[in-house]
Amino acid sequence: MPTRGGFQQQINDLQDELIVLGSMAQKATLRAMDAFHARDLNAARGIAHDDNAIDEKRYSIEEEAMRILAMQQPMAGDLRLIAAVLQLASEIERIGDHAEGIARIVVMLGDEGPIREVPELEAMAERAVSMLDRSLKAFVERDTTTARAVCDEDDEVDALQDRVYHRLLKEMFDQPAIITKATYLIWVSHNLERIADRSTNICERVVFLTTGRMEEMNVSVY
Repeated sequence: MPTRGGFQQQINDLQDELIVLGSMAQKATLRAMDAFHARDLNAARGIAHDDNAIDEKRYSIEEEAMRILAMQQPMAGDLRLIAAVLQLASEIERIGDHAEGIARIVVMLGDEGPIREVPELEAMAERAVSMLDRSLKAFVERDTTTARAVCDEDDEVDALQDRVYHRLLKEMFDQPAIITKATYLIWVSHNLERIADRSTNICERVVFLTTGRMEEMNVSVY
């Protein structure tokens, strides 16, 4: 049977792989928004390949976590950690899916690009990527203060999405010809909002991992 030191190394390696997964999802989100702004269809198409790699990394993490559970039968804090890793891997993989969703919208928009600049989308992207980055750091450092602060920011992202929706809805009424493209932009904002939501889910797990208490902190006023 592996020694305690060997078991701890397995746990550390599992956490390291989760951080790699988080970095992959973060980069995919940034690349998707870069492709959106630059109308770079080739880059957008390439993000689908990135998403496959994210999926494979998630499955690898899950397989290793299940192997540790079966072989080591961890208890208490160690069991809570592995449960958190499994949940976080799922959340991060879905963030990658949302990045791919943005990339697919870029392809559907084509060379013409969006109907107009929507500054709230850029603000949403910056906030969502920042929330993801800090949620991962909160996990590494077991920092509940940062985790709670990230959750508090979710309403700001929701407010930005609300502004995007109502602005574009008005423009669709005024200019029916833009309905399709405006709808694509609304879906970009939806994907960004979901990235922020999943970052708060990560933070809720950080609080659970650290305190042993489940708290629903992602309660939007919207």
